Amino acid sequence: MKKRVSLITTGGTIASREISKGLLKSGAISGKELAALCQLPDEIEVTVIDVFQLPSMHIGFDEMLELRKVILQELEDESVDGVVVTHGTDTLEETAYFLDLTIADERGVVVTGSQRAPEEVGTDVYSNLRNSIYVSVEEKLRGVGTVVVFNERIYTAKYVKKVHSSNLQGFDSFGHGYLGIIDNDKVSVYQRPVNREVHEVTARMPRVEIVKCYTGQDGFIIEALASGDTKGIILEAAGRGQVSPHMVEAIAAAVKKGIHVVLTTSAEEGNAYPSYGYPGSAHDLMLNGVLLGSDYDSKKARIKLAVVLSADKEVDINTFVN
Repeated sequence: MKKRVSLITTGGTIASREISKGLLKSGAISGKELAALCQLPDEIEVTVIDVFQLPSMHIGFDEMLELRKVILQELEDESVDGVVVTHGTDTLEETAYFLDLTIADERGVVVTGSQRAPEEVGTDVYSNLRNSIYVSVEEKLRGVGTVVVFNERIYTAKYVKKVHSSNLQGFDSFGHGYLGIIDNDKVSVYQRPVNREVHEVTARMPRVEIVKCYTGQDGFIIEALASGDTKGIILEAAGRGQVSPHMVEAIAAAVKKGIHVVLTTSAEEGNAYPSYGYPGSAHDLMLNGVLLGSDYDSKKARIKLAVVLSADKEVDINTFVN
């Protein structure tokens, strides 16, 4: 009996077409057109569902929730063995992690895209899509959660990130490696994540913002965010989690107002950790009610905090513990 895969398309470069010399229109190709262009596996039955035809920077929480709804509807059919989502690469890592946190099904959910359009020389569209279909039905990856497939590698959604704006090796997972590879249609799995968590979400996704921290910065941005309907602020701080001392007063005031403030590091590897005792250090911020974001990058921490708040779960010192 053939395996069955639902291919859900959302637009992006993988579905783009040239509209003038050097310019692409994202999402110009429908999912069915894309599938017809690819040499899909004969031994796997693929059903195409077009959800969006958008550039990935046009996808926010509302679109993520709609995409999750469609995936869950597909997974209600027990004959479906896996799901593949095609997505623009710019925010692919964010959508992938959102799905990872909000879909509990044991079957494979794979997110992929491409750095080059289908009609470009050396395009990676067809290999990424074909490889993703094989990964979505791989038994060794059942229960792992949502993964990203790119350039013959399989990445966990929590740690994958876009690392190059145009190169075919566009994604990586610094310090954590990849879960496995796909070579000539054969999937090899080398490791699996130890922990997995899933949260139920509502249509009420809260506003969570990211603040990039830099030298000499004051509390202006924090104060502006705290004056609105912001429910969470992610600080992308330096090193072990240091910010300018001129920010501390505004950060403390935001926490007292009930805003959840989470500290992350801009470094590619390592944790936010209380190593120093001066104003603006991670230790100082913790004393003012800021939560440590462990080794989450700022984008993933934002997704995590928004999902947890939407699920009406308590946010505390354990929320970002690995």
